[in-house]
Amino acid sequence: MKRRKLSFIIAMMFGINLLSACGSGQEAPRGDGRQQEEQGAELSGGGAGDSVIVAMGPNSEPEAGFDPAYGWGAGEHVHEPLIQSTLTVTNPDLSIGYDLATDMQVSEDGMIWTVTIRDDVKFTDGEALTASDVAFTYNTVKETSSVNDFTMLAEAVAVDDTTVEFHMAQAYSIWPYTMAIVGIVPEHAYGSDYGEHPIGSGRYLMKQWDKGQQIIFEANPDYYGEEIKMKQVTIVFMEEDAAFAAAMAGQVDLAYTAAAYSDQTIDGYELLAFETVDNRGFNLPAVPAGTDEGGNAVGNDFTADSQVRRAINIGLDGSSGNAGKCGKRLRNARLQRMR
Repeated sequence: MKRRKLSFIIAMMFGINLLSACGSGQEAPRGDGRQQEEQGAELSGGGAGDSVIVAMGPNSEPEAGFDPAYGWGAGEHVHEPLIQSTLTVTNPDLSIGYDLATDMQVSEDGMIWTVTIRDDVKFTDGEALTASDVAFTYNTVKETSSVNDFTMLAEAVAVDDTTVEFHMAQAYSIWPYTMAIVGIVPEHAYGSDYGEHPIGSGRYLMKQWDKGQQIIFEANPDYYGEEIKMKQVTIVFMEEDAAFAAAMAGQVDLAYTAAAYSDQTIDGYELLAFETVDNRGFNLPAVPAGTDEGGNAVGNDFTADSQVRRAINIGLDGSSGNAGKCGKRLRNARLQRMR
């Protein structure tokens, strides 16, 4: 989804169809190919090794901004909201690690998760991050999230400054994975415009956002975790052809391009290939034909039969090749500038 894709950049430096190179600290090209040509004279590749310019497709820009309540940071496999911290993280092997959390316990019936958090974290406005901010965040996303499902959560309660309890509406064994996709926002500085002016405690702070053109992230000098190697990340939004042209001109370090360019070579760049899973699916009516309360036709007698749906599932077994690309692994590529 549009609001999710950008959150992958720092964690993965993006894995699908990318042209990449080491950083440039200068302002990046933006917009379509014509704009890129006009700005080309102002730009040059290379630069400090602690900055990077990334060209991504226009659809990568988060429409609702950087607000976790609207899906920011909720990637499918990599959960890195950049600006905000999360309670847990998903490790490369998909196991759960800690970010803000230092410990978590679950009651025997699975209805209460108790999480202890660090006491040394501050938001970028200097205010301390406490369990009250955590509870506020989760109660907010439960009520307002338009992307993620939080119906399993009844309420989040701050027990003290470093302890928060999640009271569940139903037992939910994978709750630690949910805690990896929710960036914590400051209760004192959260409002309707938070997505455009985010304050967090994560690796980066947003220095500048020119909508439709570019976003500039800078390393959070007060970040509590490991030292941030990439001090500045500039994301420019370009169509794939323009992004490839910008890479050819040495004006970007990392470019999301079309697979059609995977057989092209650019001096100073190397091609990296990645295997990705192409997941596809469709829904079938699982109830008999009839009408709903509003008189609308619903259901289908044929597909309501579970045996029919099982037969279709067998027929679309991706391992047998009967489903075209369903379940197959596709090869994708990127080019990376040689260091």
